[in-house]
Amino acid sequence: MYLTMRTVWLLAAGTVPVLLVPRPGTVLAWTVLTTLLVAADVAAAPSPRGLRAARAVARSVRLGETTADTLTLTNTTGRTMRLQVRDAWPPSAGAAGQRQALTIPAGQRRRLRTSLTPTRRGDRNADLVTVRVRGPLGLAGRQASLSAPARLRVLPRFASRRHLPSRLARLREMDGRSAVMVHGAGTEFDSLREYVIGDDVRSIDWRSTARRGEVVIRTWRPERDRRVLIVVDTGRMAAARLDDAPRLDAQIEAMLLMAALASRAGDRVDAVAVDVETRAQVRGVSGPALLGALADAFAPLDAALVETDWTLVAGMVEASLSQHAFVVVLTGLDGSGTNAAMLRALANMARKHTVAVASATDPGLERLRSRRDDAETVYTAAAAERDLVELDALRGRLRRAGVEVVEAPPAGLAPALADAYLALKAAGKL
Repeated sequence: MYLTMRTVWLLAAGTVPVLLVPRPGTVLAWTVLTTLLVAADVAAAPSPRGLRAARAVARSVRLGETTADTLTLTNTTGRTMRLQVRDAWPPSAGAAGQRQALTIPAGQRRRLRTSLTPTRRGDRNADLVTVRVRGPLGLAGRQASLSAPARLRVLPRFASRRHLPSRLARLREMDGRSAVMVHGAGTEFDSLREYVIGDDVRSIDWRSTARRGEVVIRTWRPERDRRVLIVVDTGRMAAARLDDAPRLDAQIEAMLLMAALASRAGDRVDAVAVDVETRAQVRGVSGPALLGALADAFAPLDAALVETDWTLVAGMVEASLSQHAFVVVLTGLDGSGTNAAMLRALANMARKHTVAVASATDPGLERLRSRRDDAETVYTAAAAERDLVELDALRGRLRRAGVEVVEAPPAGLAPALADAYLALKAAGKL
């Protein structure tokens, strides 16, 4: 049951008879009269339990885009219902127009549309549908909450896709020429051509030179159909907020752009999210279906406040890859000693594979370093400076171990990783 403003006005109107006949009995009589009218109104209102509710919503939508939830209400009673309906969704679903009024004749159905513009990635589950049915007097009515389950999966924004055309153009340029003159781990034989001044003498094919009577060299091209494994760290470092979003969002953006580019280059791309256990993985998917599978699998992920098990990561990479591959690890770099396990794991991987570590940097760290307003900010700046020095030392240790290090602000991490991939491919290291 619920009361309307008419009940309040009716009680307020009782001040007139009370002023005319200022006795306790007058107050009691007016209160009893109002109570009886409210009870009669509630009894005369149709039961909202006679409604059947069902929601229809798109399975998924990209973050920042708008979709619609269609709520269908069916009146199974023999009476007309005048309703107030609240189609409830979590605040992060960005629902607009949740409260609406409508009339449903007996035995008929009506549809309501609620606009949804989600503000966060992940799964958004609909709440109950709250229905209010007024009585004929409009003083009160009946209320019920109806179950109509629905789930909307909010996929990553993939704003970095705007960088894809320019990187694909560079990839086509690489494929259209003899990319490298020296054989590397990720190259295959392309053709023989005449030696010209400036060519690397290590590329001379001496047998063909002797047979032809002129100096010829071998040219190589980046090998296609290579394995690319993208590891997304969902441990505590991924939970750090960089500006207005967690680091994990920047890592997912970089993963999507990297996967799109590598797939178009003819490489086989797998991806896995891990901390102390495997949170999500996409394997064996190629072509146009790859990006959809990645976005769907990684959309519901949230960072866990745990230390990533780098022994587990190394074992998973070892079990997944039997030949030389390109392993991309999307994580956060920390100057403290907690990176020792990560350093050992990556160094072991780099002995067999080409390994790149990509990390979104914290823009706030540089801001803290530059402030010198008072004693407190000076101490904060000193701490930030020390953190930056330790990070620089960690980068040096990773590079000496043979690991490529890619760092950029959150919005620039995806294109920076794509550029590093193209550079390695052009150099014949993949």
